[in-house]
Amino acid sequence: MKKYVCKVCHYEYIPEEGDADFGIAPGTKFEDLPEDWVCPLCAVGKDMFEEVDV
Repeated sequence: MKKYVCKVCHYEYIPEEGDADFGIAPGTKFEDLPEDWVCPLCAVGKDMFEEVDV
């Protein structure tokens, strides 16, 4: 399992959970997030996330 961690605020995007606040369904891969998706906590783009093995 993988998660994606914001380098700025350390928010964790977990694909199995999705992002209900942005209408992202559970099971949505990070690569499949819309290009305009931003961190829900600090609003940086996807390029500021790093992949982490859990």
